[in-house]
Amino acid sequence: MNLSITGHHLDVTPAIKEYVQTKMARVLRHFDHVIDTQVMLSVEPLKHHAEITLHVRGKDIHCEASAENLYASIDLLVDKIDRKVLQYKSRTQDHAHVAVKRQTFEAA
Repeated sequence: MNLSITGHHLDVTPAIKEYVQTKMARVLRHFDHVIDTQVMLSVEPLKHHAEITLHVRGKDIHCEASAENLYASIDLLVDKIDRKVLQYKSRTQDHAHVAVKRQTFEAA
């Protein structure tokens, strides 16, 4: 997985990079078919904003989160993207097909 972290009006320090990487490990534990990840961190007066775009096969998953603290916004963001990745995973794996000869029918 390629992980790119950029900052808007913010210098991305090694501590922030490490924090994002450790938090994203939780998402990869649930779903490891992620192709590319782009994280955008920005600072506005009294608000820290975090966005993420996850590229998976056939779809891009995008989330945003805002909080008063940068680390809190990253936590909210990872919680949201984790829920969305689990939804995507269950949606792609719920296409179980039962053969007609294996189905049981009851007489009316």
